[in-house]
Formats: sequence, C-alpha cells, structure tokens
Amino acid sequence: MRERPLTRRTVLAAAAGLALPAPPVAAAGRQQKEQQQKREQKRKREQEPGLQPFARYWYPDTLLAWSAATDPDLPFNRSTVPLAPRFTPPPPNATARAGQARVSALVSFAPTSGNPSQGSATADYYALTHWAYLDELVFWGGSAGEGLILAPNAPVVDAAHRHGVPVLGTVFLPPVAYGGELRWTRDLVRRGPDGRFPVADKMAEAARAHGFDGWFLNAETGGGDARLAADMRDFVAYLRAEPGGLRVTWYDAMAVSGDIAWQNELNDHNAPFFAAASSMFLNFGWHRAGLAASAARAGALGRDRYELWAGADVEAAGWDTRVDWDALLPADGPHAASLGLYRPEWTWKSLPSPPAGGRAPDAFHRRDDLFWTGPSLDPARPAPGPGPWRAPAVSVADRSTVTSLPFATVFNTGHGLGWYDGGVRVGDAPWNHLGLQDRLPGRRWVVHTAGTRPAVGFDFADAWYGGGSLLLTGELTAPTTLELYATRLPLSPRTVVELTYRTGPGSAAVRVELAAATDPGGRGGERFRRLPAGRLRTGGSPWTTVTVPLRALRHRGLLHGLGVRLTAPDGGAVRWRLGRLAVRDAVPPPPAPPGRPVVTAARERPDGTTELRLVWDAAPGPVRHYEVRQVLSGGARRFLGGTAGHAFYVPALHRPAGEPATRIEVRAVDELYAVSSPATTVLRRPHGTGRP
Repeated sequence: MRERPLTRRTVLAAAAGLALPAPPVAAAGRQQKEQQQKREQKRKREQEPGLQPFARYWYPDTLLAWSAATDPDLPFNRSTVPLAPRFTPPPPNATARAGQARVSALVSFAPTSGNPSQGSATADYYALTHWAYLDELVFWGGSAGEGLILAPNAPVVDAAHRHGVPVLGTVFLPPVAYGGELRWTRDLVRRGPDGRFPVADKMAEAARAHGFDGWFLNAETGGGDARLAADMRDFVAYLRAEPGGLRVTWYDAMAVSGDIAWQNELNDHNAPFFAAASSMFLNFGWHRAGLAASAARAGALGRDRYELWAGADVEAAGWDTRVDWDALLPADGPHAASLGLYRPEWTWKSLPSPPAGGRAPDAFHRRDDLFWTGPSLDPARPAPGPGPWRAPAVSVADRSTVTSLPFATVFNTGHGLGWYDGGVRVGDAPWNHLGLQDRLPGRRWVVHTAGTRPAVGFDFADAWYGGGSLLLTGELTAPTTLELYATRLPLSPRTVVELTYRTGPGSAAVRVELAAATDPGGRGGERFRRLPAGRLRTGGSPWTTVTVPLRALRHRGLLHGLGVRLTAPDGGAVRWRLGRLAVRDAVPPPPAPPGRPVVTAARERPDGTTELRLVWDAAPGPVRHYEVRQVLSGGARRFLGGTAGHAFYVPALHRPAGEPATRIEVRAVDELYAVSSPATTVLRRPHGTGRP
C-alpha cells in the first residue's frame, strides 16, 4: 500500500538451516573420538529444525508445488469452526445505522514467517474481540523476502467464524522498491494450456483445506502493461467463481493500463477489477467528491456502494489518525461507503510496557475498547474522540451470532496469564490461542443506571474457566443493569439461565438479578425483565452458580437480550465477577471423548523439555474445543493447551528426571463447557537414551 508499504524483512530461515562444520577429530585415542562424536551429534540435534508448525505462506511457484494431501502441518492449520450466521439487532444508539457502512480490517497478527499455528506461550498478543463491527478480516502479511501468498492461521479463523466474520488470506505483490519482481505477478496470473489459472486453483484448494473464506489481492509491483492487467482481471473473476464461493477483495493499486496508479475512488481505471471481485479496498487518499462519484459508479454497475472499503491507515497514529468522517459517514445522509481499517492492531503494538516489563492483557483491552467504542466506553451513549477519532460503534451497527441453544460463555478472550477450571488455577503459564475465544459481548459496555457508572471490563486475575472473567467495580449508588448479549434464543418451558459469579475481598454486599429482554426493539434498561439470581454478603465469596428458570417469559417466543442487574443494598464499593453465563433447555449428556491421540513427532530440547506433535480423531457430536493435559504423579493434571482442531503442538513438556513414560490426555469440551472422559496416550523414553 502506497502510504505505508510492508517493510521488507530479513530472511533468517536459510541461515538457521546451515550446517556447522564438523569439529576436528583428535587422533589421540578412541575415547576422545567418541566424545567428540557425541558432541557433534548433540550440536546437530540442536541445529535441527524444531517441530513448531507455522501459518503457511508461498510464492506462486511454491504454491503450485504444495498439496493439501502431503502437507504435514495442515492438521495444525485447519480451522474447524464453520462461519456462523448472524443478525443485526436494533442499534443501541441513534447514530449507528443498520444496512449501511460496514468495516473491514487488515490485521498483521505476527510476521509472515514464524507465525505459530496454535498460539504461543505469551499473553502479550493482539486478541481481537470487537468482531461485532467487522464484516471481513484480512490476515495481512507477505513480503518479497519471505513469501507473497499468506494463509491465515487456524485460531484466528476459528475466533472470527464463531462471531460470523469471514477471513481472507493475502496476496501481496510488493513495490519494486521493496523487493517486488514483476515475474511474480506474471507467475500468479499465468494460464495453463486449458486456459485455466493453475495458481488460482491452488489458492482455492488452500482456502478449502485450511477452512478460510477467500483472498485479498494487493498488486503493487510496477512495470506491467494492459495485457497483464487484463489477465489479472480475468484471474480475479476466475478465483471468485471457484467452487465454494470464495470472497475476493481487490486493493486499489493496479490500473487497467497495468501501471500502479492508486485512484482513491472507483472509476474507469479500476472498475473492471471491482466488477470481477466481491469488494474493493480504496486507497487512503479518497475525498468527499470521489466517494460520491464512487457510490454512483457502483450503483451504475449494479453493485452496493458498501462493497467499497474507504481505507483509513491507523498503523502509525491509531485514534490520532485524521479521517474525513463527515464525508464517509455523514450524520445527515446515507453513508458514502464502508470503512477499511489498515492495521488496527496499533492498539496492541503501541501499548507501553510498564517498568517491570510485560504488557498486561487487561491494559490492552481497555485501549482496544476505547478504539472501537470511544471514550464513553458505552455504545448506547457514544461520545466523540479521543482526538479526531470517531469510533466504529458511533456509526456502525453491531451484529450477533447468539441464535441457538445451548449457548454459554466464560468470557474467554483467547489469551491469559494462567488457566482455570472450576475456579481452580490448573495452568500457570501465560498463553494465547484465539481458537479458544468465546462468543463475547458485542457492545462494550452498555450500562443503565441512575447513579454512578461502575467500571466494566475483562480481567485476568481470576476466572471460573479459561483465562479470564468479566469484572465490575465501583460504587453502585443506584441499581445498575449491564447489557451483555443481543440474542435470538428460542424459549421453552424448560429454558433456564445459569450464572456463575463471585465477589472479591472487601466488596460490598450485592443483590444479583438476571436481566432478560423479550422485546427486540427499544433502548434503555426498562426493556429488561428482572429475575432474582441470588445475593452475596459483604466481603469476598466463593464462586456461586445460580439457575434461573425462564418459564414466565416462554410465551414471548424469543429471548432478545441478556444481562445482569446489580444492587448494593447497603451501599459501598462493589467488586463483582461473572465467570460463566449459560442458556439451555435440558441438560445434555457429556460429550463423547475424541479418538485416541497419537504423538506423531517428539524431540528433546536443549533445556531438557520435550516438544511434540499430537493428533487425534474428532469426537462424535458437537464439540466446542479440546483440552490437552499432562497427568502428573499422584494423579494431578497440568493444562498444556487447547484447540478447536484435532491436532496440537506442545512446545515444552516438562517431565521429571527419570520418568520413563508420561501420560497425556485429550478431552472434548462442549458448548456448555461439560468435559468428556479422557482419550489417553503415553509418551515413552527409549531405554538408555533419555530422549523420546
């Protein structure tokens, strides 16, 4: 992209793979020779590539050589969560518009190379949660020195799909100044003897095999001509027509002349590409007149103006980026186009580190809420700012996927400082894995109160299950209703809501009520029915689970909203956590276990830990995700990780010295967080070697 092209990166993989010269072998005896041979073997082991699987990336010619059937990393990169249907509830404020502008985001979660397939051992990660405003996510990356065609990793796709958001891989043909070579463009669009586009066929194969939804095409390598541009147009149309209905978004760079000529609008120079694609991302230099002309041109082509993304480059300045909001999202007329955000992970990358080091996940979410919701942190009462920024919640209607039973959430954002189960900490290592992320509240945070507004947010110091919980703190000077989910859930005589919550030390007493809305329209706390859900005494309390029947509401047919209403009867500051919210009819049986796990590869690391690859067959029936645990002596279990897929990489298994065999369990977890019996495998050390 012209204003901020992707920086060319140094390639380290080749250097890492160079063999070291063999050490000289002394001629002074067999014993010394054997010792040196052992040292050489150890050095070679340390130079061997590890077992860590990474997100896939290719050049056009290497993609042609790739096959899903022979890719050993595909089980780790395959998304298993289908794209969820979603609906648009009535917006919470008068300025957000349903059916008009939408949002696309181009996000770089990690470098092109070295992007882990299954999360990693840090909580310092861009755990995107504001899916409710997104219509499309582009897994951004690619560079001349690493690869040009980038497939999304499975955790990102799984999290997006749970929230109904399609995910696109990226094709980045860089400018010549950044290492681009025109031969790569020609290789991409070269036709076979049958007139087909073999690279497009492989791109479709990769999308189907990995489980993502399409491709973002960014052709910025100069030197082309009209013939090459015509081939590119046909390539885009061909790719979009591939079986499975791929989405294809075109970036406004190459013109029909073959030149790289950013238009900043839809016009004669780029309209054929827009006609061939699903949507087009307009370069960042757009203006009011150009947007109006673009909308008219889209209509003349029989296309929706909101299939045009007007680019806003927030990589450098975030919410200090100046955007002509009144031209794009006017308050007194239809929105001119949709919004395309380039690199909104600025909220994470620009997060300052405290003196002690380590960037806390709750600090990131506070910044990210500010970016997407605005300084009021309440989309029902949006406020301008900070600075020149207009948060998406001010103008864009949110969407929800909460439409069927059972539904449950433990407010897991996809990263944490430890892992909890039943309120007990069973894993002490920080982690990230977006595939474990819940369907999260889309509106951060709608609070109705006649008194002081409390603070609300995700917290990582305690949890019922997973990595975090929802925390509300502050003085409750009046009863306070916190909206959580817009829903379309069917009601029956058996429908109940389960709440698991607690208070922290020093908290005032809290009366808890379920807030349930059966009216799809209207704004404000008065549209919620209140149902008693328990009371906690002054001071800290253990986790408490309360079941609230909805029999009194069943005649209304659908449940349209869920929240909680809190009251501090005696006044004072409250510190209240919600660890789980579930809606169900009958209690289903626990899930069946997965097929027996198999260790497909294991390798001892220099630090004495073992890295390994683990695969298993899917459990029958619906499964939300799988847990992987190590069985310790005495029967305790250590949480190793989790995934929505059927393969997992363990980077560092700690085993007691001398332990000949280590038992590893995989359990299926269903939508209500019930857990199956374990499927077990044993990792043994061969006798006398000390290695797996």
